[in-house]
Amino acid sequence: MSLSAYVDTLNLLGDESRLRLCALLRERELCVTDLVRVTGIAQSRVSTHLGRLRDAGFVHDRRNGTQCFYALAEDALPAAVRAVLDDAAVSADPTLAGDQKRLVELEAERRGGLPDSAADDLERYYSPGRTWQSLAAGLAALLELGDVLDAGAGDGAAAATLAPYCRSLTCVDSNARMVDTARARLAKVAHARVETGDVHALAFADASFDSVLLFHTLTYAADPARAVAECARVLRPGGRLVLLCLDRHEQREITARYGELHPGFSPEDVRKLLSVAGLRVKTSHVASREAKKPHLEVVLAIAEKTDVGKS
Repeated sequence: MSLSAYVDTLNLLGDESRLRLCALLRERELCVTDLVRVTGIAQSRVSTHLGRLRDAGFVHDRRNGTQCFYALAEDALPAAVRAVLDDAAVSADPTLAGDQKRLVELEAERRGGLPDSAADDLERYYSPGRTWQSLAAGLAALLELGDVLDAGAGDGAAAATLAPYCRSLTCVDSNARMVDTARARLAKVAHARVETGDVHALAFADASFDSVLLFHTLTYAADPARAVAECARVLRPGGRLVLLCLDRHEQREITARYGELHPGFSPEDVRKLLSVAGLRVKTSHVASREAKKPHLEVVLAIAEKTDVGKS
């Protein structure tokens, strides 16, 4: 860069609000309303700052209906800007840390649908009514799940999609707040119950369920092997366990903010956990990759409990 370009860059990042916005937009795409809620900066000022950052090529925008979403244009950033943002990402500054905390809380409020990246991919081939939510509901209608346990059900979003196709549905989570949310979500489902419980010590008799869901629970479990063993214990012979978890990664600084205890599990790790628990593994593989950096991947595993009398 020329000397004048350096000066312009320093002037642009010399404003605290613009630096905060860049730090937030580096991790994910956000709209003005999101940024206002997280930072507390007035909407008019957020829009003005975004306009300056966009004009400088630091951020790019994408329109979706009436909303405009912004993201950091990382590939186009000068090295000096990346260095400043790298330092900000590991800073203990209370303002930046507060922004990240409020962003996590905002996303937790909205959690319950499919990831934004999945919706973005589907938009490329959009036609009216063709959404991930509608496709998931349609595919779920093909299922006959019997008595189902959702171990680590969180807010009950996945369970709510599957509820119409279960004979009975039991949701368990150790987080009381999540249990309350799931209970409210499933309040009108007569055959569903939501309980506070520990996946390491499930309060159910052996062979109680036809299907067990272990969706993004393993990385939060203090003892993953014990959690899988408990799920296997309560599964009926011939029953099926379906597991989703993050693949092993090096992005612990991101996932730890959500309370995750483990940096993911490789397909081989998952296969071993399921096998040791006495289940026959049908598949364990990376099923999806997030479009946004750092491109975290998700492992899908399916295992069955061997029928009595079979080896």
